[in-house]
Amino acid sequence: GGCFNPAVAIGIDVASYQIGFGWCIFYTLCEFVGSALAVGAFMVVRPQDFGKEKGLSAELASEFLGTFLLVLTVGLNVLGKSLAGAYSIAASLMCMIYTLGDVSGAHFNPAVTVAILASGRCGDGLTPAKAGSFIGAQLAEAAVAEATYSVIHKGGSFPLGQGASFGWGEVAVAEIVFTFVLCYMVLSVAVSTTTEASIMFGLAIGACVTVGGNAIGAISGGSLNPAVSFGIVLAHLPAGGSVVIPFLAHSLFEFVSAVAAAGVFKVTHAVDEEGLLKDAGSKA
Repeated sequence: GGCFNPAVAIGIDVASYQIGFGWCIFYTLCEFVGSALAVGAFMVVRPQDFGKEKGLSAELASEFLGTFLLVLTVGLNVLGKSLAGAYSIAASLMCMIYTLGDVSGAHFNPAVTVAILASGRCGDGLTPAKAGSFIGAQLAEAAVAEATYSVIHKGGSFPLGQGASFGWGEVAVAEIVFTFVLCYMVLSVAVSTTTEASIMFGLAIGACVTVGGNAIGAISGGSLNPAVSFGIVLAHLPAGGSVVIPFLAHSLFEFVSAVAAAGVFKVTHAVDEEGLLKDAGSKA
């Protein structure tokens, strides 16, 4: 029922007492457990708020948590046959970007991590080693998220691949184009010093998922994210699904698009580097 609130659960249970009462107790316990987990996660990703130093572990936990909720939302929407899946998935991404953006940068997507690294705009903030650790956390989360949504739906899963009447060529074009849109948007509103959108960045990035999900969902599934692709193929293994071809194909398309987005960004946003050079010259 998606109560998320003991008051709501109790109110519904009381209002429908004539057909049974008592589920509100179970719902309330679950909601308090959820709140306790939220407190624990907050303490892990923001140790500086509790007198401790923030290290790489906090950033990895941030990437793990954000990607977990994203992949879980994807799985639950598909298995629940939601008619508004793209909007729900985009909303989950937007919420976690605003929640964890100042912790790890809120990549939640190996393709985004590669695009930011390839853009060369983060300097020491995102080294190849750190990018690799981010991608590792994102893929590890995919395994946890897929197991979670599969358990919730009693072993349910779904395949990753082309839609009916579409081939790998159409899938390649769809995933490359819309992963490009996503990565280019991230670079433009969250990395660029010229076009940075300090308030609306989360909404802008989330909107890319809405656009891609609605436009190509029936063609390629609209993954746009190797972690999402990885979680989907892992969950479908018990049903006889394949890991190698769907995951590697989608990931190849998405990583190619990420590098392309970084290349275009470096051309269209060269003004960022010119500004940095001017600032350095004036200080000298």
